[in-house]
Amino acid sequence: MSRSTHRDDFFQTSAALEEQKRKDAKSRNTNGNPIRSQSKILAIAADPVNPGSVFVAQSTGTVRKIILETGETAAVFKGPTAPVTSICFSPGGKLLFAGCWDKTVWSWDVASGQPQHRYEGHTDFVRSVITSSLRGQDLLVSGGADAQILVFDIASGKRLYTLKGHAKGVQDLTIDPTSLEPESKSLVIFSAGSDREIRWFDITSGSQDLTAMDPLLAHDTSVYKLFFDSDGDLWTASADKTAKCLVREDGWKANLTLSHPDFVRDVVVYEQGGWVITACRDEEIRVWNRSVSRRLLKRDMSSVTNLYNQQTGQLYHTFSGHFEEVTGLVLIGSTVVSVSIDATIRQWSLRPDDLRAAVEAAKKTKAEEEESEQNPESMLTEEEERELAELMNED
Repeated sequence: MSRSTHRDDFFQTSAALEEQKRKDAKSRNTNGNPIRSQSKILAIAADPVNPGSVFVAQSTGTVRKIILETGETAAVFKGPTAPVTSICFSPGGKLLFAGCWDKTVWSWDVASGQPQHRYEGHTDFVRSVITSSLRGQDLLVSGGADAQILVFDIASGKRLYTLKGHAKGVQDLTIDPTSLEPESKSLVIFSAGSDREIRWFDITSGSQDLTAMDPLLAHDTSVYKLFFDSDGDLWTASADKTAKCLVREDGWKANLTLSHPDFVRDVVVYEQGGWVITACRDEEIRVWNRSVSRRLLKRDMSSVTNLYNQQTGQLYHTFSGHFEEVTGLVLIGSTVVSVSIDATIRQWSLRPDDLRAAVEAAKKTKAEEEESEQNPESMLTEEEERELAELMNED
């Protein structure tokens, strides 16, 4: 019987060793054309200027600009010595912001890479950052593990508001798209927390918590991500192992629940294809059918027929490639780009032909695996097989 001589093996359970072997084997796959990094990737954002690039936040405290076609690092933004958890850009795209474990928000000039303001005020690490403009003033909004949401003037670095309401840390922030319409006179921010609450704040009206004592409680535990679709409906990703669609016109009630085997870390909607894409802690990226949007139905009533023909909320395909938890998704045209604790960036095409090909390839792989399980290879040599057959035939 062979025995391990690796010192670390003596301090791990058999299950842990098997899991490590599984990950080591899976790490060699090239699904999604992996771009490999040297450290864990915690967040991703699309380049607001160049659609062929993304920016990624790393556990080493750096932010990198990556060219997707070549995998080349086009720029590195340095300064933090703690993990960077979230990134976003100024309304004009000239400044890059990064929320950090050091309780501050860093900023850089995108063109030169030179550090700019550091925004302070949180008493625990920063988990989410977003920006917007209000009456000609560019604003930075940050959410932290201290349960606070801070609003800063980008130019001066001055803190304008502190938004309170969450009992536990803030996980994500997003802006209500209806408040960005020309006729709107308010700027409404939605927040998701570890307290399972989804709240919204109108920072135009003295930072009043519009949900008062009645926040949205769509999930059983932490809500990790928020995503508004073109209808203005809110998609959520949660540690309760579900992603949900909360319908604005129905009082934010869930009309679709997508169940997963583990925590759901992110969710995005690909409107053109009619897909919902989710990232899960189980290393997988799932593509789900969604219903036809209300916006599309209003534009073309013939789509009503298509609505009843769709398998709403049905799992269509699972992209497998990452070998650690998937931490973020971003849509670049018809491609969904994913990042993971495994330090890779992977790209998955949602074009109809490519998606059908991926489904067929997955079916073929599954069939081969099932056949292999039913007909395992013999551990005997050809000569031993003959001897065994002779013994079995003896009277």
